[in-house]
Amino acid sequence: MTIRTRYAPSPTGYSHLGNIRTALFAWAYARHHDGKFILRIEDTDQERSTDAAVKVILDAMSWLELDYDEGPFYQMQRMPLYKAAVARLMDEGKAYHCYTSIEELDALREAQTARGEKPRYDGRWRPEPGKTLPTLPSDIQPVVRFRNPVDGAVVWDDQVKGRIEISNAELDDLVIARPDGTPTYNFCVVVDDIDMAITHVIRGDDHVNNTPRQINLYHAMDKPPPVFAHTPTVLGPDGSKLSKRHGAKSVMEYRDEGYLPEAMINMLARLGWSHGDEEVFSREQLVHWFDANKISASASRFDAEKLLWLNHEHIKRAAGDALAAQLVPFLQKNGFALDGGPDVSRVADLLRDRAATLVDMAIGARYFYVRPVFDEVLFKEHTNDANKPALVELAASLTSITWSKSDINAAIKASIAKHGLKMPQLMMPLRVLLTGQTQTPAIDAIMDVLGREEVLVRLKQAVVT
Repeated sequence: MTIRTRYAPSPTGYSHLGNIRTALFAWAYARHHDGKFILRIEDTDQERSTDAAVKVILDAMSWLELDYDEGPFYQMQRMPLYKAAVARLMDEGKAYHCYTSIEELDALREAQTARGEKPRYDGRWRPEPGKTLPTLPSDIQPVVRFRNPVDGAVVWDDQVKGRIEISNAELDDLVIARPDGTPTYNFCVVVDDIDMAITHVIRGDDHVNNTPRQINLYHAMDKPPPVFAHTPTVLGPDGSKLSKRHGAKSVMEYRDEGYLPEAMINMLARLGWSHGDEEVFSREQLVHWFDANKISASASRFDAEKLLWLNHEHIKRAAGDALAAQLVPFLQKNGFALDGGPDVSRVADLLRDRAATLVDMAIGARYFYVRPVFDEVLFKEHTNDANKPALVELAASLTSITWSKSDINAAIKASIAKHGLKMPQLMMPLRVLLTGQTQTPAIDAIMDVLGREEVLVRLKQAVVT
C-alpha cells in the first residue's frame, strides 16, 4: 500500500503555526514512507474564503519547502463529484430529504436544552418502516441528511490518542447538502479523501468530534476509513490557546522577520513530536526519524525564545551559499548595493555567529556595503600620540602584503610590537575607522572581506586626521 496523506486548509485566515504544523506532520509521514502528499484547498465557505488567504497557504508551503505531489485541488471546482455522491446515497436510501425549518430547529434545541438534554435533530423526517412522515411543506427547500446508524458504536484506533469509541446514539443525522444543493464540509471531506485514496489523515484534535460521523459516511459509501491521527492544540507559554497576544503570527511574518525555513521546520516538529533528546535537526533527519506514533497526546507550548535560539543554531550551521541566498533579499531591502561590495557568502560566514535572524545579519552587514561616515569624536576617543603613528604605518604596510587574513594579522601584530602597544590600542581605532563601530567580528577577518582597496580608503582618514 502506498501511504497517501493530505493537508487540507480552509483559506479563511492567516496560516498560523498550528495549521502549518499539521501540514509538516502529514508531509513528513508521507516522505518517511516514500508515499504521496496531497494539497487540497477547502474553499467551500465562499463568504470567508479569499484569494489572499490561498496565496498565503501556497507561499508558506513554498517557503518551508513542503512540496506536494498532487494538487492544489480546490473543492469549489469539484462540486459535481460531491453532488453525485449525495445522489448515490439518496438512491440507496442512506440519505433523505429533511424539511424542518430553521425556526423549528431553533425551537427544538431550546426545548431540549430546557430539559437538560443534548441539542440534536430528532429525526422527524427520517423514513422508517411503518412511520408516517409530516406533510410536505410547499415553502421550504429541503436539506439532505445522512441516515446515521442508530445502533452500535464508532470505534477507531487513533495514532495519537489511542482507542476512541463513540456511541451512534450520541450522533444525529448529519446534513450533507444544503437547501441550494451545495454539499457540506464533513461530507466533502469524506468524498475527497475517498477520491484521492487518502490512507492517513493527520489533523488537529478539534476535528475529533467530526471523525465518528465521517467514519459512518465511509462505511455508507462502502469504503474503509483512513487511519486517523489527531494532534493536540498548540498552546501559548502561559498554557492558554496560542494567539497573537503570545507573539504568534502568520507563518510568512516569521519569514519576513528573518527566520530560516529550517528553523521553523525544526520548531514546528518539536511542538508535539520528538526523537530522543535531539533539539536541533534538519528536515532530512526529521523525515528519516518521523513516526506518527511518537506524536505526543499532550498539548505543546510555543516558546518564541526557543524559536529564536533554534534560528541562531540553524544560521550557524547553514551552508555558506544557502545562507547567502537567503540573506540577499534582506540586504536589498536595506538598500545596499551588492554589486560593488564583497561576496555575500563571505559576509554571511563572518556574521553568522553574532546574528540570531537574517534581519540582524543584514543590519550587521551595513559597513560592508555602505562606507561608514567618519566619526571624528569616536576616533579621537580611541587614538593618541602612541597608537596613531602605528595606524599610519600599518596603512602603508598594507599596500604591499599578500591580501589574506593571516598576512593582515601578521602586519597588525608587527605594528603593535614595533610601537610597544597592547592589542586593543590598535584594534579599537581600526574598528572605528573601518566599520564605524566598536563591537565587531575579528578585525583582520573584516579587512580580508572588505578588500585592500576599500580598507586603504577608510584607513586614509587616520593619516589626514
